[in-house]
Order: sequence, then C-alpha cells, then structure tokens
Amino acid sequence: MKLLCLGELLVDMVPATHGAGLAEADTFVRAAGGAPANVAVAASRLGAVAGVAAAVGNDPFGAWLASVLRAASVDTRFLRRVDRQTAVAFVGLGSAGERDFMFYGDDPAHDHLTPQHAWEAASALAATGGTRVLHFGSVCLAREPARSATAAAIEVATDGGCLISCDVNLRESFWPDLSTARAVIWEFLARAHIVKLSAEEAAFLAGPEFGPGDRVPAALLAGGADLVVVSRGAGGAEAHTPGFVVSAPSPRVAAIDTTGAGDALSGAILAASLRDPAVWTEQQGATRALARACAYAALSTTKRGAIPSYASAEELASFLGGAHGL
Repeated sequence: MKLLCLGELLVDMVPATHGAGLAEADTFVRAAGGAPANVAVAASRLGAVAGVAAAVGNDPFGAWLASVLRAASVDTRFLRRVDRQTAVAFVGLGSAGERDFMFYGDDPAHDHLTPQHAWEAASALAATGGTRVLHFGSVCLAREPARSATAAAIEVATDGGCLISCDVNLRESFWPDLSTARAVIWEFLARAHIVKLSAEEAAFLAGPEFGPGDRVPAALLAGGADLVVVSRGAGGAEAHTPGFVVSAPSPRVAAIDTTGAGDALSGAILAASLRDPAVWTEQQGATRALARACAYAALSTTKRGAIPSYASAEELASFLGGAHGL
C-alpha cells in the first residue's frame, strides 16, 4: 500500500434524469461515494496501490461500499464496521452537472473512526517503504473521534517519512460554525505537503487574515507545503510550487455529473506523485502531469456518480489521443 486515504465513506443517491435537481428528481441511482474512497479508487485505476482507513455502518450500505472498494482493487483491511448508520447523500444536478447536496445520517458511521484504528492503518502505510502518501479531507476534521483519528494518523505517517496530502473539500453543513471550520482546517493544512482546494475554498480560507483567496497558495507554501493545486472546474487548475506556478485547461466535454470530479483530480495528482515524486519539481513535467489530471477529472463528468465514472489509465490515454497514461 503506497496511498492511504482516510475519512468518510457514504452512499450518493444521484438523479437518474440528466439535469434533475433535488426538487425535480423522481428516481435516484445509488453510487458509492465519500471523497477519500473516491480518491483511492481514482488513484488505483491509474496504477497506484491504494487503501482506505474509514468507518462504515454494520448495515447493507456499509457492506456494499466495502464490496465496491474491493472490486476496484482498493485495500480494505482498515475499513472498520461500527454500530452506526452509513451516511447517505442525495445529490441534485443542474443542466451542466453542477451539484447540490443534502446529507442524511444522524451520528453517521464515518465520524467513528478511532485514533487506535487510524494509528494501525498509518503504521502499515509507514512500514511499506518508498514513496508513500497519507491523504485526508476536511470532513473527518469536523467531529470527534474522527478528528483525533486523523491527527494520530498524520503523526505516525509523518514520523514514518510519508507525504501528507489534504483536499479541503469543504462541506459547511458538517461544521458547528464556519469560523471553527476555518481554524481547524488551517491547523491541519499546516501539516500537509500536498494541498488541493477549489478557488471557492481558497476564498473561504483566506478570511480576514489573508484577504483575497489568491494569497492562500503562497501562505500554504510558506507554511511548508510542496505543492498546492487550485481547481477551477471547467476552467482547469493551477499548480503552485516553491519555484513556479503552472496551469492547465480542462478539456471540453459534455458534462452530465460533476460529482467526484475534484476527487478524480486529486487521485490523478497523487498517482502522478507516486509514479515520479520529482514530477512537481520541474516546470514541463508538472505542466504535463497537471494537464493529465485535469483531463481525468473532465472525463469523469461524462458519466453519473463518482466511483462509477472513473476511467482506467488506458481509457485516459485513449481520451488524450494515444498519450501514455499516468
């Protein structure tokens, strides 16, 4: 295992009708979701050896999520079953595939990943050797014991020489208030080597301290990050490093569902990082890697759901016109 994704797993209920919002949809289709699971599957389909550390319910949805991950060749040794309900998210889709979420699940299973369980998973990652990455998002920071579990995993992974990756992935409804969310997310971002966030999340994190969101990448780099990727949806993405900034467009596609596109971007970035840890230190290589990650994210929007939409390295190569996969 070279990539360990820690955090929430849940079930996305996606409208069966293209362009249906939550108020209009009559029929929904079940899709496996949760950002860490999405990233693990995306990276795995691009050649990374990935696993998850998470908690799911002792219920049919929890069992189904585990089976989906195993079918995607994701290591589920550290998938914990707890006596809580697996969370469900209903996802409304606009005409261009943009999303609107409603989350269900009181005291959901994913909040009950324990420090001991996270410590065991991170220890297994650290023992693997070579380039290894621990990846997490902000949802697992909103409540205990998941927040303490994330801190424990980061400590073990850092001590073991692993890279730490964070996708901000802000979900405001999970937090007691936005000021708490901003403070806690910044606290954990200070420990990350790789950060991915949207332009909107950069503006949120900037707050009164930094002013405009475009100052956030520089602040993160000054705090110790090696790579900060800012996603701009159909506008592509930027990769900020200590030495340069590169950008890449998003290929034009007929998007029907953007659910999990940001996770596809993260998965492709981490797969590239594991394949060649030096790829982000040289401008031409970084531009190429970012362009492929943007293409992978764009390709995912042409199908419904997150995990079901993720292409293989061969499919990505075909989409790029015969270029080599990541």
